[in-house]
Amino acid sequence: MKPLFVVALWLAASPVAAQETDANDAGSGKHAAGIDFFASTDADQTDVFRAGVNFDVEHQDQRNYLGLRYEKAWYRPLGQATVDKDRLFVRAADSSGPWNWSAQVGTDGDTVIGAATIHDDARFRKEFFIERDIVETPRGVSDGIYYTFVGGAIDLPADDRNNFTLVAGAQEFTGKNVRLHARANYVHVVKPELGLSAQLRARYFHSTRPREFDYYSPRWYVQILPVAQMRRYSGGWRYMIAGGVGAQRDAVSDWRASYYAGAEVTSPEVGRDWYLKASALYNNIPQNSGAYDYGQFSIALTRAF
Repeated sequence: MKPLFVVALWLAASPVAAQETDANDAGSGKHAAGIDFFASTDADQTDVFRAGVNFDVEHQDQRNYLGLRYEKAWYRPLGQATVDKDRLFVRAADSSGPWNWSAQVGTDGDTVIGAATIHDDARFRKEFFIERDIVETPRGVSDGIYYTFVGGAIDLPADDRNNFTLVAGAQEFTGKNVRLHARANYVHVVKPELGLSAQLRARYFHSTRPREFDYYSPRWYVQILPVAQMRRYSGGWRYMIAGGVGAQRDAVSDWRASYYAGAEVTSPEVGRDWYLKASALYNNIPQNSGAYDYGQFSIALTRAF
């Protein structure tokens, strides 16, 4: 097992993760079932589809649950033959203590995969995360190339309308490559009553073994992306739309345009036994072939009973 992934198992088994939800909570004794679907495609004709079914034996809300997840995944890298995998997870989340956490740890039949995150709600909010999954390229799917990504983030609010977020992480791949990540986001609230903000997102990574396999991995990559975002609420529903145009380059190419667009809708939770979330995203992060366009869509529905 990869050393970095031991951190995920520690998160799931730590005293913080082991805190019990108060038996007197309003959602105590509830169960829930859910379905979700994810699809992505890019200009290289790489398509990924995932369909999942969740069953929670304990479910209070989207931040407090314990259950199982079955997922069927289909990978079609570079327009080649489709490879499917069955994936099974234990999933859990808790928000009853000073730290809020969620974890989904399981297997695809070949190795341990999953994700975990833990954060507090302090003014200088701190978050730690880990994720392990397959690399969605022809060699990644056929030869079993995986990555383990672990890192942390901290919010540094300047005042009520200006906030900085710093993120650092390390991504270890099957083989010898380790990718070191650094990200910085600045958010300025332009119109609080409209939920309108102006953001500047910057990211950088460095690969210790560039182009080791067939996934996009230059020696280094940098992106600077101004983004405008609007988040609105209506009847408990939350809507978000964002878009930006910036610049990007890597170790083997010059500066070129970088595009981003995203949208999300989330249903209210209070007073309801069901929950809906849908999102869509477009960007043009480059690939080995030089084809950049990438889009994804996801939708999830949960029903408590």
